[in-house]
Amino acid sequence: MIEKVTPGEIEQRSFEIISQILGDKKIAPENELVVKRVIHTTADFDYADNLAFSPHAVEKGIAALRSGCDIITDTQMAKAGINKKILEQLGGQVHCFIADADVAAEAKERNVTRATVSMERAAALAKPCIFAIGNAPTALLSLEQLMLQGKLQPALIIGVPVGFVNVVESKERIMAAAAPYIVAKGRKGGSNVAAAICNAMLYQILR
Repeated sequence: MIEKVTPGEIEQRSFEIISQILGDKKIAPENELVVKRVIHTTADFDYADNLAFSPHAVEKGIAALRSGCDIITDTQMAKAGINKKILEQLGGQVHCFIADADVAAEAKERNVTRATVSMERAAALAKPCIFAIGNAPTALLSLEQLMLQGKLQPALIIGVPVGFVNVVESKERIMAAAAPYIVAKGRKGGSNVAAAICNAMLYQILR
C-alpha cells in the first residue's frame, strides 16, 4: 500500500521507519543522529554496527563546526553533498583540492596520489579542519603521517573510504592515531556517507 505523504514529510517519515526497523538496537545517544542520517542516505542498516566513534567524537565535531572550522573532502561529490549554507553561517567553508591542476602535476611528479598531495595542502591551512574522507584510503594514510610528523592536528577525521585496496588498513590506522574519529569499519563507505556525517552534525546546530 502506497503511503500518502507530502514532500515536506518524506524525511520525517523516513526517520520514523528507520527507528522502527532499528527497534531496541542500542546506539549511544550522542551518536544516534549520525547513525540514522547515514542509514537514511544509504538505506544500509549495517552502519548501525560498523560506524565507530572515538570518545565524544560527535560532540567535538559539533564544537569545531560551531567555532567556524573548515571541512576538507577528498572528492567533489562529498563537497557537493555537504550543506554549505549552514557551514558558511558558522564561518566555515568546504575545500577539495583533488582536481586542482597544480595538485595533479605534483602528484604525477612525485608518483603519489592526488589525495596524498591534497591532504598536504590542507595541512598548510591556518584554520582548524574536519577531514571528511569518503573515497581515498591514501588520504587517510597521508593524514596519519602528517600527524606523526607534527604537521597536522585535525579537529575530527571522518574516515569512510569505500573499496578494497588498503581501505580496511587505513581505517584501522586512523582509529589508532591521535585525532578524534568517526570511521566506517570494513570496506563500506563512500562520499555520500562522508557528507551525511557532516550534515548530521551541522543539522544539530542549525536547520
